[in-house]
Amino acid sequence: MRLQMFFVVSVSSLLIGCASNSYESRPFFQHEYAPESHGRKNILDRIVETDPGGFKVETSPQYLKDPPERIAVLPFADIGSANLVVDKIALTHRSKIERANWAWTDSQRLRRSLDGYLAQREFIVSPLDGVDAVLRARGIDTPAKLHQITPEELGRLLGVDAIVYGTVTHYEAYYLLLVAGWQVSIEVSMVSTHGGEHLVVASGSRYAVQVMPALSVQDIVINSAENVLQLRDIILSRAEEETCREIVHRVPVSQELKARIEQRALDGAAVRVALTRSYNPTDGLPLRRLLKSRV
Repeated sequence: MRLQMFFVVSVSSLLIGCASNSYESRPFFQHEYAPESHGRKNILDRIVETDPGGFKVETSPQYLKDPPERIAVLPFADIGSANLVVDKIALTHRSKIERANWAWTDSQRLRRSLDGYLAQREFIVSPLDGVDAVLRARGIDTPAKLHQITPEELGRLLGVDAIVYGTVTHYEAYYLLLVAGWQVSIEVSMVSTHGGEHLVVASGSRYAVQVMPALSVQDIVINSAENVLQLRDIILSRAEEETCREIVHRVPVSQELKARIEQRALDGAAVRVALTRSYNPTDGLPLRRLLKSRV
């Protein structure tokens, strides 16, 4: 009897569990909670992670009135030493070619990160490879040459409404036995290619710091050795990502621009559907060429 009761209870529990875990059909395009604040640090986060850095983003009235739709992120400039710097002391002595390669590496890491977060927004972002190809073909291969070209000319070359300049100001490590971490800082400006106005000006610094208190000599030795792990490359990569994410999250979202892009996509889809339905293969014109010429 007890065995039968145990069997009945077990089967009932299994059926109830299956019912509660059944797939629930959930529709797309619902209300999204905290889309602008998710991923942004607050005061508590900075205290817990020992991050004294901060970010400042200013937007012009022109940006709020008529935000750019197509943007291009230009190559960043690195004004640091392009050496491995720890506690303001260069631990490497790289050659001129090596410094050029490392400056390009550091700036590209932050440029790609900023480009990725901008691409998640309502902007249409030009591919970095395409931007670089256009600049390289015209011999624009240094920050000085880049700034000699007007925003209007760059806009015509790249086919965008705004360009994003960037500068890496800090890219260095700190190690003080019980304290270790990275500092990554950038300055960014979004400039209109239709009038040259500065639409967004931003700067920020991220400290990826770890503090390990110790009360005895033995703890100091152990914690100081363990703190060296804070200088791993993955920690630096996270600091790069967070620096760019914090800046992009502070740029206001334009509902007007989102509506404009959505309407254009709907209109384009309607035209393509109409052309496809009326397409006659006997005309001799490839469908792909026809769609490209009409849209």
